Amino acid sequence: MAVDVVTFGCRLNTYESEVMKREAKAAGLEELKGGAVIFNTCAVTSEAVRQAKQSIRKARRENPDARIIVTGCAAQTDPAAFTDMAEVDLVLGNEEKLKAHNYRALPDFGVNDFEKARVNDIFSVRETAGHLVDAIEGRARAFVQVQNGCDHRCTFCIIPYGRGNSRSVPMGAVVEQIKRLAGNGYAEVVLSGVDMTSYGADLPGAPRLGKLIKTILRQVPDIRRLRLSSIDSIEADEDLLEAVATETRLMPHLHLSLQSGDDMILKRMKRRHLRDQSIQFCADVRKLRPDIVFGADIIAGFPTETDEMFENSIRIVEECGLTHLHVFPFSPREGTPAARMPQVRREIVKQRAARLRAAGDVTYARHLESLKGSCQQVLVEREGLGRTECFTLVALDRGAPGEIIEVDISGHDGERLVAAPAAARAA
Repeated sequence: MAVDVVTFGCRLNTYESEVMKREAKAAGLEELKGGAVIFNTCAVTSEAVRQAKQSIRKARRENPDARIIVTGCAAQTDPAAFTDMAEVDLVLGNEEKLKAHNYRALPDFGVNDFEKARVNDIFSVRETAGHLVDAIEGRARAFVQVQNGCDHRCTFCIIPYGRGNSRSVPMGAVVEQIKRLAGNGYAEVVLSGVDMTSYGADLPGAPRLGKLIKTILRQVPDIRRLRLSSIDSIEADEDLLEAVATETRLMPHLHLSLQSGDDMILKRMKRRHLRDQSIQFCADVRKLRPDIVFGADIIAGFPTETDEMFENSIRIVEECGLTHLHVFPFSPREGTPAARMPQVRREIVKQRAARLRAAGDVTYARHLESLKGSCQQVLVEREGLGRTECFTLVALDRGAPGEIIEVDISGHDGERLVAAPAAARAA
């Protein structure tokens, strides 16, 4: 029988799901009648938790004999929400999910059926080991964990309670993992973490993220593209900026954790930057790397946000030139300070989120238009679709998943670039 892992949320979860699948198989879950379905959940929003529960119920209907195990950030922060579900057989914490023996905590292996949860204090975890994987199933690019947890306490964020304090994977382990993936044919690797720009503070010598990037590119010449997941611009170090400016294998796409464009809201969020610092960062990096493209996370309708405050978030989309926008309608998470602040009415939150997305659509359309007639190096993600170095979608008529091909851009359809037919390029 099979061990299936259903993954919600971030790239770090995607990487960890590969480790989980290996550990669950090592524990013997494939031997169980009906196999097992493991849910690796996300706790960023209440909607993410709702979707996980919905999927769990569906899985039980479709797999009545399977063992259903729930883990991830939602399970870590609120295990009772899943132990109370009749469909669930076992709940594991974020640290427990990475060790084979915890998957044997089932009646099938002689454990009492009332011992349904194994979720320990995540803040007691002091180190993050490097778990070597050979592939990321179903993905043309690979994700590699370099850091976990967060030492900051933004007032809206539940994630530190799911991931614990910041801890880094030693550089040698990161390099070894990327060498293995490159040797297995991956052309692109994405470095992932919860608060990635805090990398290295807990390691001997306190190396920064920029040093890690330079070390990877120097020691793994076979890796053709290195990409960063979300970063906190206020923590960007000199080596990171130098790598952006000089390392062509470091992709020209940075996703920023901005969250708001208003100084008062940023203070109430307990963010460590102000709007002018974000604008200046984008301007400075563009001087270093003119082809850089910025994405950003922005929350709409944070508690106490007035119309004037929200307009500052609308304006920062243009002022920073944000092309790939991730908009989150504010979702109060129980246990966070923001959940106790005066809330913005839900209909206003939704309206503001829609306006932010519309502003992002304008800058994205301008970005697509600017690439018409250009030549792009595209990583094929699946048949008919790939991404440029600046992470822009491209419709293709050729190429195998995982392959990097050179294409001429003939236009766009408003959502993605369109590559010229192979015959036209040959001509």
